[in-house]
Amino acid sequence: MKAMVLTEYQQLEVTDFEQPEIGPTDILVQVRACGICGSDIHGYDGSTGRRIPPLVMGHEAAGVVAAVGDKVSGFQPGDHVTFDSTVSCGECFFCRRGEINLCDNRKVLGVSCDEYRRHGAFAEFVAVPQHICYSLPKDLPFEHAAMIEAVSVAVHAANRTPVSLGDTAVIVGSGMIGLLAIQAIRLAGCSQVIAVDLDPGRLELAQQLGADVGLKADEVDVPAEVKKRTNGHGADVVLEVVGTTVTVRTAVECARKGGAVTLVGNLSPTIEMPLQSVVTRELSVFGTCASSGEYPACIDLLQKQAIRVEPLITAKASLQEGPAWFARLYAGEPGAMKVIIDPTIE
Repeated sequence: MKAMVLTEYQQLEVTDFEQPEIGPTDILVQVRACGICGSDIHGYDGSTGRRIPPLVMGHEAAGVVAAVGDKVSGFQPGDHVTFDSTVSCGECFFCRRGEINLCDNRKVLGVSCDEYRRHGAFAEFVAVPQHICYSLPKDLPFEHAAMIEAVSVAVHAANRTPVSLGDTAVIVGSGMIGLLAIQAIRLAGCSQVIAVDLDPGRLELAQQLGADVGLKADEVDVPAEVKKRTNGHGADVVLEVVGTTVTVRTAVECARKGGAVTLVGNLSPTIEMPLQSVVTRELSVFGTCASSGEYPACIDLLQKQAIRVEPLITAKASLQEGPAWFARLYAGEPGAMKVIIDPTIE
């Protein structure tokens, strides 16, 4: 089969690659769409240590069942499917609690680190265990289905956030996950959603997707503007979707006394937290990681267009065009959001 392989850092080659074999409980999927994730771009140059070459990256994917293992039930060749990016073991303490995103033995598709190597979906075929697979409606476009992994991150973050009907939410960071979080937190019950970013194009898109207002962080005093729109109190809930000291501080300062801050972004492994502000104003701080069983809900939300992803898709490209798109995204292509790779395109 053909695959796009990270042969060395910042070097991708489309080449012949051994088609994965499937075990008795595995499914072989013909990939029809796989999104280039920000984590792939960050790993492309070796800075994360989680994309050690040689590796087939790609974990945001959907496709058609090509073959199933002897013990697979509920799936058959021809079915449209997507799958979780996290391969959970199903047996550890956390999996048995239903917290599959916290699995002690979790592996992520398209990741290679010191502990394991798991080839991903920038290829014609990928093998995945049936327990992380989900059936798709035949009328849901594959490129939309490939966005379900990203949607599930936003929906899980919204589920982790204590929202009451009529609350005000601030989303700090209007990148891909931030734009999805805007839609998810609105569905969760927030009647006012305020988007924050440095990019005016992203703020415009944020308003198209449901934000009431967009605040350009380098032009206004964001916490002060939030207070103006909340009777001087601050936001009930704030989702931080970047992961730096500056943006976390902004998130904390935007929250009202007794409010909640949900940390979604993790760009920096460590940050400075304004501890006294958190403690003396009795804020609740929540971490959120990946997703934990939200895929069926996300499929339904996409099919009903309650969450819209088409405006976030910048381009659809072939495997052969993949290396050039990686280079463009790594260089910071202006206005680019999600690029979807379809290995069936010639």
